[in-house]
Amino acid sequence: MASNLVKALIRSQILPSSRRNFSVAAAATTHIGIPTDDLVGNHTAKWMQDRSKKSPMELINEVPPIKVVGRTAACEGDTNPALGHPIEFICLDLHEPAICKYCGLRYVQDHHH
Repeated sequence: MASNLVKALIRSQILPSSRRNFSVAAAATTHIGIPTDDLVGNHTAKWMQDRSKKSPMELINEVPPIKVVGRTAACEGDTNPALGHPIEFICLDLHEPAICKYCGLRYVQDHHH
């Protein structure tokens, strides 16, 4: 009986529902009222129209794979800890270069035989 009362109160919105409401909300805006979707779109469009600059992916692909002695590479992104990323230990057992998930640097095992 009590459960029927609780269900009725939830339906009447007197008690809050434990379910989340996934209805479409109003578009997000900045503190001055500009829709954030416009800012992202304009920034991306600006980046894509200047063909003289290379994208970050193109720049990182120009770096040759780093040869490592051993089966594991430790990537920190940069020699300066303030500019790097969390340390990632990368297994080099495969024949193709292994890629750091944070910065995109590639590592290969340097075979000495």
